[in-house]
Amino acid sequence: MSAPSVALSTGSRSRPYLCRAVAYPLNEIRSIPLGSHDATSPRLALRWLQERTRHIADQLDTAHAQPGLHWLTDEAEHERALAYLTTGTGYQLTLYDESTRYVVLAYPVGATS
Repeated sequence: MSAPSVALSTGSRSRPYLCRAVAYPLNEIRSIPLGSHDATSPRLALRWLQERTRHIADQLDTAHAQPGLHWLTDEAEHERALAYLTTGTGYQLTLYDESTRYVVLAYPVGATS
């Protein structure tokens, strides 16, 4: 359900973090932005990921919301996400329903894919 998305090439820890949420409807050419935020620390980036995941899960039916709701209560996974962000690696969570893929991610400025 989640995985590191990008690696960082520099060692600076004071850089901002870009946070994005995007919907990718099946059979559509374009994506739909669901929000963005620039965070000043890994912990604030994680907090934004949690808030957007809650917003997306609230919009899904119960069965499709379950993975997001589980992620919201998974402290070990939150620590893992925080470790990725702190060491300069992006973090991504993907949720699905019948017609759309929802991606919530955060990564440090300057990270390369």
